[in-house]
Amino acid sequence: MADVVVFHHAQGLTPGVLAFADELRAAGHRVATPDLYAGATFDTLEAGIAHAEQLGFDTVIERGVAAAGPLPSTAACLGFSLGVMPAQKLAQTRGGTKGAILLHACVPPEYFGPWPPGLPLQIHVMENDRLGDVDVARELAATVDTAELFLYPGERHLFTDRSLGEHDPDAAALLMRRVLAFLQRLA
Repeated sequence: MADVVVFHHAQGLTPGVLAFADELRAAGHRVATPDLYAGATFDTLEAGIAHAEQLGFDTVIERGVAAAGPLPSTAACLGFSLGVMPAQKLAQTRGGTKGAILLHACVPPEYFGPWPPGLPLQIHVMENDRLGDVDVARELAATVDTAELFLYPGERHLFTDRSLGEHDPDAAALLMRRVLAFLQRLA
C-alpha cells in the first residue's frame, strides 16, 4: 500500500478525478484528494484555465504544497494536467517523496530545480495532445533515468477523467493498470 496525493486538473475536483482516486483506494492505497479550488468546478477546460490564471499558478502550487503538509513525506505525488504543478514541485523539492505520476502534462524540470536522483517518475500523455506538453514530456523523460514515458494514440487532453467528454475508456484503463503497477513497486 502506498500513500498518494492526487491533484486535480483545471476544471476542478470533478467526479472523474474522484473516481480515479477511488480506483486507487480500491487497490489498497491511501489517497488524499485536496481541492485547490475550494469547491469550484468548471464545465469547460477554458473556464478552468481562466480561473487558475485569475488565482495565479503560484497560488495553485502553494495550495497544493500546503495541502500535502500533513501527509506523510513519503507520499507519491500524482497530478492531472494543472495538478502536475504542485505534484512536480513536491516531488522535486520535498525530501522523502517515493514517486511522481504526471498525467496529461509536465513542467520542465528546471522550473523547480534538478530532478532528485533515483526518484521514480511516470509521465502519461496523448501523443497529439496540443495541451499535453508532449515535447516537454519527452525531454523530461530523456533527462531522468528513472522516468517511464507513456504516449497514448490520440489528441484528447483529460482522457482519464470519466466525467468529461474527452474520456477515452481504453486509454484510461491502460493508464490505470500502469499507474497501479507503479504504485505497487513503490509500496
